[in-house]
Amino acid sequence: MKGIILAGGSGTRLYPITKGVVKQLLPIYDKPMIYYPLSVLMLADIKEILIISTPKDLYRFEDILGDGSNLGIKIQYAKQEYPNGIAEAFIIGEKFIGNDDVCLILGDNLIYGEGLVKVLRDSVQKVKIKNKSVIFGYYINNPLSYGVIEFDSSKKVIRLEEKPKNPKSNYAVIGLYFYPNDVLKIVKNVRPSLGGELQITSVNQEYLSLDRIDVELLGRGYAWLDAGTHEGLLEASNFIEVVEKRQGLKIACIEEIAYKQGYISKKQLIKNGNELSKNDYGKYLLKVANS
Repeated sequence: MKGIILAGGSGTRLYPITKGVVKQLLPIYDKPMIYYPLSVLMLADIKEILIISTPKDLYRFEDILGDGSNLGIKIQYAKQEYPNGIAEAFIIGEKFIGNDDVCLILGDNLIYGEGLVKVLRDSVQKVKIKNKSVIFGYYINNPLSYGVIEFDSSKKVIRLEEKPKNPKSNYAVIGLYFYPNDVLKIVKNVRPSLGGELQITSVNQEYLSLDRIDVELLGRGYAWLDAGTHEGLLEASNFIEVVEKRQGLKIACIEEIAYKQGYISKKQLIKNGNELSKNDYGKYLLKVANS
């Protein structure tokens, strides 16, 4: 399976701070935002990743992450000329995806929780073995700004609706999606919305109509944070700070994940740590290497 991080858009909800810095490189406590979705793909054991962003911002991600070799993964880059919707990522990434299945994650989504690794890897297997797509639902107080999952009396999913005026449930679809390879064909038949966007909800609705979608509900013990607003950005930073300080462990430390996944050697981890040895992040990497 291959992975795509969609890190485009103009970040208007975060103006004026995104006038100078692309949203997905804003800091979430001690790391750039892009580290968090990247870490999710790595925990799912996905090693080939495409980062999609705007033409003016793409080089900034390349400067920070390079080709991924220092993490033992492969990172490629592609442009999204205009914000034409989440589902356009599959059209842009068609050549990259090739004949593989694919996982798409939005660049401003943070997901954390005990057991997340198992959920991610189970999702990869569901796609591979059952030829189904997998999406995730999370209970929130106000789901008006998200895709919403509607259930019947037996809790079976019967509908997915984008930003409904009268939500039928409080379960929002979060920005993490696993698909079989035929998503490339399905997305080409999706009609653009009135705003001209290819909506990911339309893709998911098609899989639902084919009875080829599994919905994984993330309950208590999981945190999903959308850092696309000023409040969300602050909440995400505060959450990461509290957890890291209490545990003494870092969340979304991509070098540590690469080492523990066996992608890089201890020698490479030490090298990565030495390059940042004057700050706490580098010292943490060296501590992990010597533990």
